Amino acid sequence: MRHIDHVVVAVRDLDGAADLYARLGFQVGPRNRHPWGTENRIIQFRQSFIELITAPADADIPPHAPGHFSFGAFVRDYLQRREGLAMLVLSSADAAADATRFAQEGIGDFAPFRFERTGRRPDGSATHVAFSLAFAVDIQAPGLGFFTCQQHFPEAFWNEALQRHPNGATAITGVTIAAPHLQDHAGFLSAFTGSPTTDPMQVSLAGGAITVRPGTAPTFVGFDVQVPDLEAVARRLRASGIAHGECAAEIAVEADVLHGVRLSFACQPTFANVTSTNGAV
Repeated sequence: MRHIDHVVVAVRDLDGAADLYARLGFQVGPRNRHPWGTENRIIQFRQSFIELITAPADADIPPHAPGHFSFGAFVRDYLQRREGLAMLVLSSADAAADATRFAQEGIGDFAPFRFERTGRRPDGSATHVAFSLAFAVDIQAPGLGFFTCQQHFPEAFWNEALQRHPNGATAITGVTIAAPHLQDHAGFLSAFTGSPTTDPMQVSLAGGAITVRPGTAPTFVGFDVQVPDLEAVARRLRASGIAHGECAAEIAVEADVLHGVRLSFACQPTFANVTSTNGAV
């Protein structure tokens, strides 16, 4: 069963967003630049991460083309409409096989996309990371991005030192989608994840789930992060002056506070540990 690999949060002010996430109690990694020009900063957990991303005006972004999905163009176009959770990414052991299966299932006809870049370890030294991506499209929600991610050098990416967050966060455990007609997305989500949908609309993943709830238009609402101590998170948010809601089960920072995405802190079972002490972001 797949797990959530990462969520792509598109923001117009990358460093401003990073500062806000740091105030929430996350350790935010340094700025990186993709070969096509988008830039990111990463918040890493044991086997998942938050990717804060932006598209600078000088980015030389290739357009979409038949059989080729342009990650950079998707992010740029998303930011022209809004900020927020733009893409959901699941784990992959073989992106090429995923791309073939997506084509067979009728949810994507794109060549797998491999890219490489330089990463930075906590001591500032450089390392090499590489990924292959397989993209899928929900025709009922073309403004939402979905892909799987295969890491070719996971030992160069995952890093225990970058996974120690002052708020204690350890994993992304869920993503919520809003849609006016929930069942319109059941077939796509089942094909994309390889898992059946349930009633209420939910797809189980390893250590988490995708939930679909009623809404006016298809959109990613937000994501859930696992923490060991909700009261400690609440104290941090109060001290930082960050508006939030508290109840017994969760602490939520709403989208109007957090660059268009709702973040829910909750206490949930932990993921299996998948890390390396020599990695980079």
